[in-house]
Amino acid sequence: MTLELRTPATVDPDWLTQALRIAGALPHGRVVDVTQQPVGNGLVADSIRFQLGYADAPPTAPASIVGKFPSHDPVSRKSGTDHLLYLREVSFYREMASTVAIHTPPAYAALHDPATDDFVLLLADLAPARQGDQLTGCSLDDAKVAMAEAAALHAPRWGDPVLETLDWLAVRPAALGAMVDAMLPTIIGLFRERFAGMLVPEHLALIDRLPAALIAMRGNRSAPITVMHADFRLDNMMFDVNGGARPLATLDWQTVTAGPGLTDVAYFLSAGISPAERRAHEVDLVRYYHSELLRRGVQGYVWDACWHDYTRFTLHGIMMGVFSALSVERTDRADALFLRMTEGACEQVADHDSFGFWL
Repeated sequence: MTLELRTPATVDPDWLTQALRIAGALPHGRVVDVTQQPVGNGLVADSIRFQLGYADAPPTAPASIVGKFPSHDPVSRKSGTDHLLYLREVSFYREMASTVAIHTPPAYAALHDPATDDFVLLLADLAPARQGDQLTGCSLDDAKVAMAEAAALHAPRWGDPVLETLDWLAVRPAALGAMVDAMLPTIIGLFRERFAGMLVPEHLALIDRLPAALIAMRGNRSAPITVMHADFRLDNMMFDVNGGARPLATLDWQTVTAGPGLTDVAYFLSAGISPAERRAHEVDLVRYYHSELLRRGVQGYVWDACWHDYTRFTLHGIMMGVFSALSVERTDRADALFLRMTEGACEQVADHDSFGFWL
């Protein structure tokens, strides 16, 4: 039985019945009614919550599920295709999710058409839950939970040589590096125009140093490689999921890649808590992450190496703030989000003189 791709407008009870039957979530009965509502803050894809009504179904059948589809916005859709975001997320759920320990919503279906780059993900609904909000930030308790989940992602595939041979995870994304290098000076110019007067000169000077540093960083292989989320931030997280059954679930695996795990840690701390809180607590939070790595079986990675990697892989936060701002649909919230992300990352980079590792 093969499940065909659908758009939100063409999802119907018969198709959902087939999808849940294939997934083993609906052994008998059928979906007879469905309503839908947009959900989440996704910038490169559209997410829809489907409320389901059944006939003759078991009590375990899901009352609702979340579907994820290509963005309706042409700018965001092009970005998703150009950077392999849709392919990567579907491939993560197909091939990778079961091999790492981080909590993600189980997938009932993960479909992708390589010819058109259309895709559908049908995911378990995590509601009731507390949605992370990048603009609001989070408590230190929430940040500690995120550190534990980062270790749960990184530890199981730590130093795994297979990762860099996977076409969708490492080979093809790495080939995009030259395109990013070529585009970045223009992107930085447009970013400066958009946020003129909003960034202090010291931050603008750091942003201007980014292209050369990224080239040097991309060619470096001195840190252990693992599965890296690469957009590990609050908007992609839900806390106290399913009414507190799990403390955190991480969503939006469109940027998943093979890289140094401390990049995720540095990126989260640059944007999830204020610069003042980060300065006061980042050593303790990174130490907790390191202890969780060791608890989960990582060997030979001493604390000094962990802290060294944390302080030098902070540039990712600036790159994500600058590049993403010009790659997705522009909204007031997106502008505020990318400005906050960039400012937090610049503060972090300045505190640790992170460019000094690369230039």
